[in-house]
Amino acid sequence: MKKPELIASLRRDLQALAAQRRATHLDPVAHAAREALRRFQSERMAATHADLLADPRSAAAARFFLDDLYGAQDVIQRDADIERVLPTMERLLPLPALAAIAEAIELDALSDALDAALAARLGAEFDAAAYAAAYRAEPRAARERQLQHVDSVGAALCALVRVPLLGGTLSMMRAPARLAGLGELQSFLERGFAAFKAMPRPREFVATVVERERQLMERLYAGGAVS
Repeated sequence: MKKPELIASLRRDLQALAAQRRATHLDPVAHAAREALRRFQSERMAATHADLLADPRSAAAARFFLDDLYGAQDVIQRDADIERVLPTMERLLPLPALAAIAEAIELDALSDALDAALAARLGAEFDAAAYAAAYRAEPRAARERQLQHVDSVGAALCALVRVPLLGGTLSMMRAPARLAGLGELQSFLERGFAAFKAMPRPREFVATVVERERQLMERLYAGGAVS
């Protein structure tokens, strides 16, 4: 995909995310349900990938996946930063960096839509059995797409760390980015780059995460429990 296509895709996904998150924040009931779901899924993923979080070689990448890519953190400011500087990003960022951001936001948009529907079914009070039942009520194809996007994000980040001199470029951008009010976007890029650069076999890490999440999906749709 070329830069103009990536930018167009980014703009669509960011607008969809902004609309959904505004709606959630304006509705106290929906907001409480989303926060409860966020906590549940963060704890579940931390348990599923506890060994990756504990391993110094993969800890930073695992935390980046859980917090930045699966939405355990509130990333409204990051998304606003990205939308504000899309023309600058198109001009200055190399294609692999832009592709990594676009893949991450596309995953975020899909995950956010799935979570909104799941939270609406569950409310703010639920247990693991209720979560599993609500999950099974979702179209399986949407969860399959989510896993495909996780794999695509991982592949994009693996490609990103092979870009010559990108680490130095990101470091030089740090002060200007903060002065321009783009600290969240800069931090997101640096965390992702540093986490994957530090791993000896980043593609193996991505494959492990995707396979574990796929096994969970298969178990839930087969009528099994979350853990």
